[in-house]
Amino acid sequence: MEAKTPYQSRTIITDLVLPSETNPIGNMFGGELLARMDRAASISARRHSRRIVVTASVNHVAFNKMIPLGSVVTVESHVSRAFKSSMEVYMDVWIEDRESGMRSKANEAIYTFVAVDEMGNPVPVPPLKPETQLERERYDAALRRKQLSLVLAGKMKPKDATELKALFEE
Repeated sequence: MEAKTPYQSRTIITDLVLPSETNPIGNMFGGELLARMDRAASISARRHSRRIVVTASVNHVAFNKMIPLGSVVTVESHVSRAFKSSMEVYMDVWIEDRESGMRSKANEAIYTFVAVDEMGNPVPVPPLKPETQLERERYDAALRRKQLSLVLAGKMKPKDATELKALFEE
């Protein structure tokens, strides 16, 4: 399979925050944002694999800024690493200032998707070839996150987590 770049999976979803999507103090529900991120990430995973994809896990979500009613919200997602049949998708969430139009990063998240066939069985995905410094950093960190997840789930012995050991050895 030919390697693909993160740019080839790039997905951008922009929308307004409406009254029905906010809590009593006028900020976007976290669950609403999670759903938007899941849609963007699934499109990125599908663009990379060209297969049916299913959400395997929500690895990390950081709600760093509240997103007020009426905000323009943009979710940008890319595949950050591809494994055998799974893909890590990294998302950045931006809000746009209503007056100036300046964008600021509000949140970020990392989801994992698995490519499957019509029967729901995992299928191989193309490798990923990072191009920029940020893409390389996210690519390298993805293996550490995967190994940590496997260790915590009891599916990998800590001594076999080579990337994690490298963090603590001199």
